[in-house]
Amino acid sequence: MTVCLLLLSVVALTAAVPVPRALVRSAWPEREPVVALWVWQCLVATVLLCCLTALVLGAAAVFHTFRDHVFAPAPPGVTAAYDLTAAPAWSVTLTLLLACGAAWTTAMLARELFEARRRRGQTRAHLRERAPELPAGLEEAARGPLLVLEDEYPDAWWMPGSPPQLVVTTGALHRLTDHQLDAVLTHERDHARAHHDWLLHLSSALATGFPRVPLFDHFCEQTHRLVELAADDTASRRCGHLTTALALIELNQHRGVLSCASSHRLLGERVDRLLEPPPRLGRRHRALTTTVAALVPLLPLLIAFAPGLTALG
Repeated sequence: MTVCLLLLSVVALTAAVPVPRALVRSAWPEREPVVALWVWQCLVATVLLCCLTALVLGAAAVFHTFRDHVFAPAPPGVTAAYDLTAAPAWSVTLTLLLACGAAWTTAMLARELFEARRRRGQTRAHLRERAPELPAGLEEAARGPLLVLEDEYPDAWWMPGSPPQLVVTTGALHRLTDHQLDAVLTHERDHARAHHDWLLHLSSALATGFPRVPLFDHFCEQTHRLVELAADDTASRRCGHLTTALALIELNQHRGVLSCASSHRLLGERVDRLLEPPPRLGRRHRALTTTVAALVPLLPLLIAFAPGLTALG
């Protein structure tokens, strides 16, 4: 069970306050939101992999039948290296806690996906009521990826699902210029291309299921922020920073885009960032950060397989 304790120590160090807070307080994620999203995902994957491998080894120590199945292909020396037969009494409690945590995580993910699907169904039904009636010949063509709604308020959003749809109101078509509309559509298409909805569901499920874990709380908060910054960058690279900022202001002016209220603060930050874009990190710095983050989830696998590899060596 020494390996299990080592894996849980990695979980404690990664999910505790210092690591996520240090990443939140760093200035570079605002310059490279895509890289920052990757780093957050790798940290969360490391914690989940540590818990999963600790659960497998704990179950192998407690349940002899499970141990026989897990270590069936391995030589006797590898099994002996893990010293699973001398598991302490508290290993049963630890394994049960890990199993409950895995079941709870799965339940939270399933609940989040179910609720998201239910909300999408309700939204689609509402949009069908608001959508203007079309002649029979155009009805089939209207089921494409773009849906225009009669509404004086300018708005545009991407609705994931099957099939996904980009929804734009007539208010947005009247208020935005062609370049501004292109920036808005590019922003929303980037959300769809990068599957940001899946990332938002994952972060929300973990934050809801484990509300007192700093890593998951910050992961949820930063994911909602960084996906918008990443989509803004994609739109600004194609249509220009000023055009994207003006489009964002036009779409949200009636909501108080420049308000200091907490619900609108992100919009103000996005506008300021577009008007004064921060310099990007160097290509070498981006590659190094991405590579190091990708190697971090290998740490639990290295810890889990280290006794077996040492025995084979």
